[in-house]
Amino acid sequence: MVRPPLTPEQIAAGQRLGAALRVARGGRSPVEVALAAGISPETLRKIEVGRLPAPAFGTVVCLSEVLGVALSDLAEVWLAEVRVREAS
Repeated sequence: MVRPPLTPEQIAAGQRLGAALRVARGGRSPVEVALAAGISPETLRKIEVGRLPAPAFGTVVCLSEVLGVALSDLAEVWLAEVRVREAS
């Protein structure tokens, strides 16, 4: 099955998610966080800079747990633009 390309909105949502995760990581080492979440440091870097705008759900769950950020808060970051557009 071929996966359709991401829309510009999905790419923007992934960039917001990556930025939120980077902020949540704070001064912690990306290697430490990545390994604690069960992913490679390169994967974490790609997520944080927006090069992997749609990480697997399990990856987001693990990062949420390691960083102490509620999954619902990350969902709000992802959906932020959608909600703004709906309110317009």
